Amino acid sequence: MKPYAATIFMFLGVVLLSQTAARQALADSVTPPAQPVRLIFIHHSTGQNWLADDNGELGLALRDNNYFVSDTNYSWGPDSIGDATDIGNWYSWFRGPNSATYLSALYAETETHASYSRLATNPGGENEIIMFKSCFPNSALQGSPGDSVPAIGSNPLKGQSAGSASHTVANAKGIYIDILQYFTTRQDKLFIAIAAPPLSDATYAGNARAFNNWLVNDWLASYPYRNVFVFDFYNVLTTNGGTENINDLNSETGNHHRWRNTAVQHKTDGDNDLSPNVLEYSSGDDHPSTAGNLKATAEFLPLLNLAYNRWKDNGTTTTTTTIGGTTTTTTISGRICPARSVLGENNSYLENLRDFRDSSLAQSAVGRKAIQIYYNNANSINAALERSPALMTVVRIALEELAPMLKKKDKCAASAVK
Repeated sequence: MKPYAATIFMFLGVVLLSQTAARQALADSVTPPAQPVRLIFIHHSTGQNWLADDNGELGLALRDNNYFVSDTNYSWGPDSIGDATDIGNWYSWFRGPNSATYLSALYAETETHASYSRLATNPGGENEIIMFKSCFPNSALQGSPGDSVPAIGSNPLKGQSAGSASHTVANAKGIYIDILQYFTTRQDKLFIAIAAPPLSDATYAGNARAFNNWLVNDWLASYPYRNVFVFDFYNVLTTNGGTENINDLNSETGNHHRWRNTAVQHKTDGDNDLSPNVLEYSSGDDHPSTAGNLKATAEFLPLLNLAYNRWKDNGTTTTTTTIGGTTTTTTISGRICPARSVLGENNSYLENLRDFRDSSLAQSAVGRKAIQIYYNNANSINAALERSPALMTVVRIALEELAPMLKKKDKCAASAVK
């Protein structure tokens, strides 16, 4: 690889330059879908209050953002699986022996099982967006955040409720790690994990904070797709505007999970009282108050739109490379090569780039990783290029400088082989 190191870094430099602008292009993607999109929400009583027109107004907000909403509640579905929404139960929904039955019913569901407003017309097809949330008892996570995460085969939380002695931070992490295996297989669905709301009791509050920080920051760190997103409902409900009936929406201070200054802000250090990790929107029990639910709705909707737009921006293609008799098939994201968009299909420089990709980069692990990075971001890069003629010019000049150098490298390599 050494003879090609400088060239690969130049190649990645062009990619990263485009990625920077692509991220800026995504700043505009918190707008709602242009056409109605089917969404289903798995929840219990806290979710019911959040959806309600006279409480959290989530149903109204989803309607006004072009989502056609259905939901599940207690007693819903085959085997009354709707009763089971604790963290351990997500294994049953998405990975257990009866999951195919449950999910078939879930994707087809069109009815409401709580009271809220929604779009009048069903756009047809299956539910595309799957929101799932556990209730506040799930914040009573035992154990320690540093405990080893068990393999799913030996995870005692599988199928169990939050009242189980196995309801620990490590076991909960193991459940969420495992269900990613199913999510990987369903790129046609967008899965929105809603963190369980906090408890007023501080006994396990530190564990709940650690788990939800892990869920937002670490759970998806190595997940290569865009069809899973986390909303930290827990964090949003840990600071208020002075009382449980006044929220701190739009405040610079406090804890938030929101779209702010063209970026996602996950602010968790905004509570300096003696119990920073507990519910601050009590309604007489641990169901969040209307003020807390309204804050959550306002912070969630832009992030949902962002997640939806990023997911829809992520097309997939498959390439196959044969090296020394070994065939490797790689699924990569993107529909149109950005270099092709910049240079044009019949440009000779484009052929130089393709030759270098196939005959040089694709022959090593590092080079194949570079190719994957490039195509994983192809749609976003193209969007950025379309929005900025100046960027298009800069990238074209860079590619026109780079392509002749790549051709010379390939000729030198061919001479060395002879």
